[in-house]
Amino acid sequence: MYEEFTQGRIAQLRTEKKVSARDMSLSLGQNNSYINQIENGKSLPSLQGLFYICEYFGITPQEFFDRGNLYPAQLGPVVEDLKNLDQETLAHVAALVRRLAQHTQKA
Repeated sequence: MYEEFTQGRIAQLRTEKKVSARDMSLSLGQNNSYINQIENGKSLPSLQGLFYICEYFGITPQEFFDRGNLYPAQLGPVVEDLKNLDQETLAHVAALVRRLAQHTQKA
């Protein structure tokens, strides 16, 4: 269950970042087929390897495994920015986001 999710999540994030499996593998200091082997189910990253993969994408392990967060690399910085807003501005942004989410669900 988590194995397939991990393979798919890495492939999704890598594709969004527009980087090849080979380039990502080398950037992580691994052999050139490291990410390809993970994505194809031939191996799994160690816990330390997973931490490096998360760091590579600029996300936390919690964000990586959050199935409800389809775009953790994009959402994380937005959440950090939201933390800096005052209460009134945050309420306005929250209302806007709710309206956008409702509109998206109807479409």
